[in-house]
Amino acid sequence: MCAPILIVDDDHDILETMCFVLECAGYHVATAKNGAEALERLRSEPAPCVIFLDLMMPVMNGWEFRAKQLDDPRLAAIPVIIMTGAGKSVARAASTDAAGLLEKPVDLDALLSMAQLYCKTAAPVPG
Repeated sequence: MCAPILIVDDDHDILETMCFVLECAGYHVATAKNGAEALERLRSEPAPCVIFLDLMMPVMNGWEFRAKQLDDPRLAAIPVIIMTGAGKSVARAASTDAAGLLEKPVDLDALLSMAQLYCKTAAPVPG
């Protein structure tokens, strides 16, 4: 089985939509509602092929999560795609040393392109 994709976002609608699109494309998806929950998943489950990370979340935001991820040698190499709204956050997101950036609202074609770049699908998608 292929490694899952981890989506970290506190917005239920965004999680649901991204999961649906990625699962329809053949990917296995795991979710977390904040950075603390994401770290717990990363430390107790198989490593994902990529993490889609929101920056603005309660409990532990994306910047805090990213700092802790990079401090852990077992987790540091997992690629992270930052998801953020336009404005000052986009410039700040560049400072996270992430593999990529998706502006919200997330373009679903761009989401699938990023997933394809870092992950293999679990099964061929019927064409």
